[in-house]
Amino acid sequence: MTLTDPWMSGSEIRVMVGIGDYAIGNNPMSTIGLGSCVALVLHDESRASGGMAHIMLPCSQGRTDRPAKFADTAVEMLERELRLPGTRKRSLIAKLVGGACMFKTFNGNLNIGERNIEAVREQVRKRGIRNGGEEVGGSGGRSLTYYPAEGGRVLIRRADGTTSTL
Repeated sequence: MTLTDPWMSGSEIRVMVGIGDYAIGNNPMSTIGLGSCVALVLHDESRASGGMAHIMLPCSQGRTDRPAKFADTAVEMLERELRLPGTRKRSLIAKLVGGACMFKTFNGNLNIGERNIEAVREQVRKRGIRNGGEEVGGSGGRSLTYYPAEGGRVLIRRADGTTSTL
């Protein structure tokens, strides 16, 4: 699916990545409404391309139907998909956004955002992928656009309207 980026001027077309979904390529990719979910960007520095997954839960518990939905399957799947067109692992950098605690009264094991962050970090570490930056945690939602052709720039818009770049 494509859309016009809601916080940028112009009519540039982007790929929209929904909850539990992913995209790869060199076109800009956006995802909106990250609360406890984590967006994982894997950027290939040598090819100006990459991919993004919108991860909803930390563990698949053996489910295989939607690998981008779970941290324990999304990282492997996204890396594998990127390697098909020739990406080398040493060229990959990971960027993580999201993982907010949306309900302040919950803590510990019920904080899905924190569990998602830790699960994605662990999978990235296990696969030997460099961490290129994070904006994670907190209590507010975020949306983002990833620009593969612009050095892997990630533009983040927070629920309060402020923006930042990774």
